[in-house]
This record gives sequence, C-alpha cells and structure tokens, in this order.
Amino acid sequence: MKRGLLVIGLVLLVGFVALATEKIVIGHRGAAGYLPEHTLEGYAYAYALGADYIEPDLVLTKDGQFICLHDIYLEPTTDVETIFPDRHRRDGHWYAIDFDLAEIRELSVHERCQTDGDPYFSGRFPVGLSQFAVPTFAEMIELIQGLNKSTGRNVGIIPEIKRPSWHESEGLPMEEALLAALAQYGYTGHDANVFVQSFESDSLKRLRFELESEIPLVQLISGSWAYAALWTESGLDDVAMYANAIGPSKTIIEANPEFVEWAHERALAVFPYTFRADDLPAKYASLEEEIRVFLFVYDVDGLFTDFPNIVRSFLSQ
Repeated sequence: MKRGLLVIGLVLLVGFVALATEKIVIGHRGAAGYLPEHTLEGYAYAYALGADYIEPDLVLTKDGQFICLHDIYLEPTTDVETIFPDRHRRDGHWYAIDFDLAEIRELSVHERCQTDGDPYFSGRFPVGLSQFAVPTFAEMIELIQGLNKSTGRNVGIIPEIKRPSWHESEGLPMEEALLAALAQYGYTGHDANVFVQSFESDSLKRLRFELESEIPLVQLISGSWAYAALWTESGLDDVAMYANAIGPSKTIIEANPEFVEWAHERALAVFPYTFRADDLPAKYASLEEEIRVFLFVYDVDGLFTDFPNIVRSFLSQ
C-alpha cells in the first residue's frame, strides 16, 4: 500500500509541475456568459474564445447515458415543464434520471432561470430565442476533438460528475461508466488531456484506488461549512493522496490566501471558481482586476470563468 501511495504522489507531482508552467483558462459550463450553459454552441464558443479546458457537468439518464447538465433537475435550463408537465416527482422537480435519452432529445435548452440558491443573470442570452439542445457527453467530446483536429490546438475537458452518491442510490453508479466513456475517446492515463472533478471525495477515491484510474482528479471544495475540514492543512494532506488539483470556491482563498501555498506545498494545482463579469464582488473595479489578484497575487494556477475571452485577453497582455 505504501508503495502505491508513493507512485500516486509522484504522478501528482509530475502533473502539477507540468501545469505550473502557465495559467489555465477553464470555460465554465462552456461560455456561459454568452450562450446557454452546457450546449454544443456554448462549448464551441468557449473553444473559440481561447479556453484551455472546457467543463461539462454530467448526469445520467434513465437508460444510463451521460448528458451535459449542471443539475440533476431539468427545469432550471429546459422546457421540460411544458413538454412533460406530469413527469415531476412529489418534490416538484423533474429529474434527468427519470427520462431516457430519446425523451431528453425532445427538450429545448434555455438560459438559466431563477431557482432557489442559483444565480440569475438577466443580461445574458435571452430566454426563448434560438434553439438549443441537451448534448450527450459523447457529442461534447466529439466536438472538442473535432475542433482540435481542425485547428491544431489541444484543448482539454474537465468533466464534473454531479452527485455520484445520489446516482448510486438511484441504481446508476457513475464512476466506472465514466472511465469507460473516457476510454472510448482515448482519455486514459495520467497524461490524458482531461481532469475529472467532483465535490464528493468518496467518488474520487473510488476512481483512484478501487478502479485504479491514473486520470488526473480535481477535488472541488465549497465555501459552505460542510467542507470546512478541507480548508485546513490536514484536509489538504488527505486530498493530496488521491487528487492532482483542487477547485475551491474563491471565497476560501480570499479568507485565507495562504490556502494556495498550502496546496502547492502538497503538489496540488489550484483552480478556483467562478469568475464572472456580471457577478463581480464589490471590492473589485473590474473582472480584470479580480483576475490579476487571483492569478498573480494569490498565485492560483487557473480559473473557472463564464467569460474565457476576458481571462485569455488579460493573460495575453
């Protein structure tokens, strides 16, 4: 066991050294500042705007297909309430896992609408205009790999599996299926141009230890008190045993800038979320100012952003 942990530690260190040579721009849910999140159009635009990695959130359908969706619920970003008005559960939510892929294909995607706990950005792509669809993970991968072929670039993907323990309780575990989906497109090994991320450490540990995956992993860390154990040096000691990077809420770093140094000491890259021009903290005069502070004062390794062009332009100056 000790030898296995040493090997993993060396892999993580090599991965971090490679990343530390430049700052990473991550297209959060595509280019969500400009086009509806988790659409092929949004992913393509994030690519065009200079993202190094593009983030699809993943949930499963009833027939076990990965689709790109931020929520396990369909109503915040689709017209499911109109198309399938009676298919909600007793809690009033329409769950993606209750629909097969053919039914998901009947839905249209729109800009995120206001729901409890979710941001609403009224100045973004108007609700009800144009036509967008819920893509499968396979379609997202094929789009990015096709663009890599046609442009000569090498943009990566950074999928997040959403609520894997809940999916398992519904009879559809995610981890092994995810590795199979990635392997189908050549994403295997520690040098694959992919990170897999989750808020659930048990899921990431299963990928690393039980399924023995060498794919780079990102432990997402919320700013809510439920994650407070991971804000500490001892918490990062544990994370460093299985992950290559952390994706903390930017509020954690602002409260304790030393957190970035702690992570780097443990060979963990740091990719905070989420940087938005239309949701700017009052302390910053512009998104560019916030970007500068995080990248070059706090020294994070990359950013999740809804506006990848602004971060790319800043880095190009």
